[in-house]
Amino acid sequence: MPARLDHLVIAAASLDEGVAWCEATLGVTPSTGGPHPMMGTHNRLLAISSDAFPQSYLEIIAINRKTTPTRAARLRRWFDFDDAVLQAGLARHGPHLIHFVARVADARASLEALSHHHAHIDRGPLIEAARDTAAGRLEWQITVRDDGQRLFYGALPTLIQWGAVHPVESLPTSGISLRSMHLTHPRADDLATALTAIGLVDMNVLAGAPNLVAVLDTPRGPVTLESKGL
Repeated sequence: MPARLDHLVIAAASLDEGVAWCEATLGVTPSTGGPHPMMGTHNRLLAISSDAFPQSYLEIIAINRKTTPTRAARLRRWFDFDDAVLQAGLARHGPHLIHFVARVADARASLEALSHHHAHIDRGPLIEAARDTAAGRLEWQITVRDDGQRLFYGALPTLIQWGAVHPVESLPTSGISLRSMHLTHPRADDLATALTAIGLVDMNVLAGAPNLVAVLDTPRGPVTLESKGL
């Protein structure tokens, strides 16, 4: 089974800032999300599925300052959230596309394939995670490095394997859809080889300064989101 883009990760200094950004930028209010006790983060979600990117969504995520992660103190949060440079960038520029997550049928096999093709790439161990929602309990396995790093400036996706329920199934129609996505990186060949190893073969990869570029169709017309190295 090929890997597919599962969701885009929009990081925010606070969830309220992320919601305000979504309303101002995309013209819609994101749906309810919830807390991630292990990581001390919380999120809001927005369906962005399209023919090219089925069962996909946008995640607005921020540190929940009212909680302490249940993850061991020596381990960092996912998506570089404990990185001072990233947090400074969010404080300076506001909510930002920083990463994406790829959905795989067998995360362990995908990790083994990545290690086989790129022995120097450590995508991180698989961890079990869960979140209770009004529509039922979400359960998934996800790759998170001990240091929380995203790798390739966020262009090498985190891998996720969902349990019986996928969050998109309970998200309302948003009027937003993901039209296209491409990645740029100075080591484009290495990145493309790594993506092929995990089964993500339809992602456009270009040589250039680190960037993730996603184009969304919205009621206001096309909106382009970029990471620009954050």
